[in-house]
Amino acid sequence: MPGGPFGSIFGLLLLVAVIYAIVRIAQSSADPIWKAVWIAGVIVVPVIGVILWALFGPK
Repeated sequence: MPGGPFGSIFGLLLLVAVIYAIVRIAQSSADPIWKAVWIAGVIVVPVIGVILWALFGPK
């Protein structure tokens, strides 16, 4: 198993973080185009996307 047990835990935590971010973005009152941009960013580059969303996304 590549990455050992910590790779699996990290992957699961990342999946939970991505789903949480997408749900919060979709429920926000932001302009729909910005919602689409944030969701695309979180899906395309999950680690960086979630970090950037956590730092700059929620108001």
